[in-house]
This record gives sequence, C-alpha cells and structure tokens, in this order.
Amino acid sequence: MEEGTKTKKTVFVGGISDDTDETALYESFSTFGDILEVQIPPPANQHQNPAPDAPKHRGFAFVTYTSTADAQDAIDNMDMNELKGRVLKVNLARPMKTAAANLNGNRAIWESEEWLKEHIKPLAQSGGVQGRHAQPIPEESEEKAKSDDGDAMEE
Repeated sequence: MEEGTKTKKTVFVGGISDDTDETALYESFSTFGDILEVQIPPPANQHQNPAPDAPKHRGFAFVTYTSTADAQDAIDNMDMNELKGRVLKVNLARPMKTAAANLNGNRAIWESEEWLKEHIKPLAQSGGVQGRHAQPIPEESEEKAKSDDGDAMEE
C-alpha cells in the first residue's frame, strides 16, 4: 500500500483519556467501517523508569480504515464528540515528518551552498574587521567628531 493512500485512510483521534485503550477505540470507530489497525503511541519517556501514576499513552491515537470513505465518515461523526468523558478532535492523519524532509525544510537560507555562492564576499571586500582597518578615516570626519563631542559637553 502506498504511503499517501494509507494516510487518507488513517484518522487522527486527539484528546483521548488515560483509561482509553485500543479496544474502546475499535468499538467506537468500527461503526463507520472496517478497521485495519488502531494505534495508541506510548509516552515519549516509556523506556526510562516510568512512575506508577504516569500516563499510559500520549493522549492521541490513529485509526486506519480499509477505505477513504469510511475514514471520512468517522471524521464527520466523531469530531467534537465525547468518548469516556473527553471531547475528541478527529481529522485526517498527516504523514510523519521524516529526517529527509527536515534537512531542507527547517534550515536557514544562508546554510545553502547556492545562497552562499551568490551573496558571500571575501572579508576584505565586505567591510569586515580587516576592511575597516585597511581604510583610513578621512580628516573631515575626525574634525566633525571632535566638534560634535564638544557640543555635547556644552549642553
């Protein structure tokens, strides 16, 4: 099955209570069509020593249907409805961001080689520290700076 096709058949169910499990979700969402899979992601720190009162999951789940129409029916009927005392947010699941997508998507523009080649100048030409020391200050500017300092003192 293609990744894009699977995404359109998978719904995101947000806001589930701590005592909600796969069975409860299956029972609630199976009325809209045949379900392939129900997933409740575990908490991010599950591999560390969890406290006895720690949540069993992250508060959301994914339900994958056999058809796109069934997934849309579940969204239309379950979004903003209540399950075990919690109001659910149900919509189409979006594909998970991969490391390859993040390489270009979250980088600053000046980190790309093309931008650097187009915009970067050698330090001497850019007016950087070496460029400033290489150019003498015109005498007119020095005199004006001295006179400006004197005016400030008089006030």
